[in-house]
Amino acid sequence: MPTAPRVRVAFYGCGNFANRTRIPNLLQTNAVDIVAACDSNPQTAQETATQFKIPSVYQDAHEMLDTEAIDVLYSIVPAYVRTDVEVTAAEKGIHIFSEKPQAITMAVAHRINDAIQQAGVLSTVGFRERYRPIFQEARRYLTDKQIVHVRFQSFGGLPPSTEGGPKTWWEEMDKSGGRALDWGVHATDYTRFMTGLNVVKSQAFYYTHPDYANALSSSFNYCLENGATMTLSFVSAGPGPRDEPRFTIFYEGGCLEIHGYDRILVNREVHYEADAFDPWLEQDKTFIRAIQSGDASLLLSDYHDGLFSLAPILAGWESSRRNGECIDIASFMDDV
Repeated sequence: MPTAPRVRVAFYGCGNFANRTRIPNLLQTNAVDIVAACDSNPQTAQETATQFKIPSVYQDAHEMLDTEAIDVLYSIVPAYVRTDVEVTAAEKGIHIFSEKPQAITMAVAHRINDAIQQAGVLSTVGFRERYRPIFQEARRYLTDKQIVHVRFQSFGGLPPSTEGGPKTWWEEMDKSGGRALDWGVHATDYTRFMTGLNVVKSQAFYYTHPDYANALSSSFNYCLENGATMTLSFVSAGPGPRDEPRFTIFYEGGCLEIHGYDRILVNREVHYEADAFDPWLEQDKTFIRAIQSGDASLLLSDYHDGLFSLAPILAGWESSRRNGECIDIASFMDDV
């Protein structure tokens, strides 16, 4: 039986996700050669290269793409940075792994998606929890259920102070989008995965305060394609309530709760208890197998599918700027 080809990977972005998760994961596959590391901070790129024995270091991603022989680009830069690097990579026949959120405008996301579709390269987005068994069990259970309402809630401590100005890009709302963009695309994606339903309308409100760099709270209202509703609440005020589920999914005749990554309750009774599992590693291993085999069906989502998880959050963000106007997702996705 022939040996599967080794995969040459380049990293665009050398922050915490790359160093602590994605690079170590890929090296565990024993099928990858990480050939280049690129970061706008040359010291950061060099430190990553030194730590993982990566032979080439770049500050300019386009120079890296022009110079190196690459099979896969891992794009781990913040969403606001993404403009045309992924487009160029796809046009060169390079497969794309995009960390989420994929972009902060649909125009950029569409340009990347169009390039991927036209080139026919494989792609995926960092929606790792699709690979976690607890979400797969929820999906299985809900297959024949009529969804009525989904509730997602996320609590955290106070945002950074604005005193002294922003210290990182995360403290600039126009770049980071705050926790609603960071975790909102996850919550939207996993709801789509579990229920099989897309979002058709989005509305949101943000509570901001001049003393804090990011919103203290934001609340999203969705309409799903079967007419069901969904609410997403993000609160950054201090310790949140204990033992509350992140997801509560109401269906005709009952409800399903997902408590952290630990257990599922159905109608208040324990339905499923999870074992330890690393979805980041599973996603990376699966992506590499898909590339080696050319089998896109191994992947639980691709870049195009990810647009339907990104758009409702970006539409909600835009809704908040329009005093809570309800936004039609199909029109929002087309209006680029």
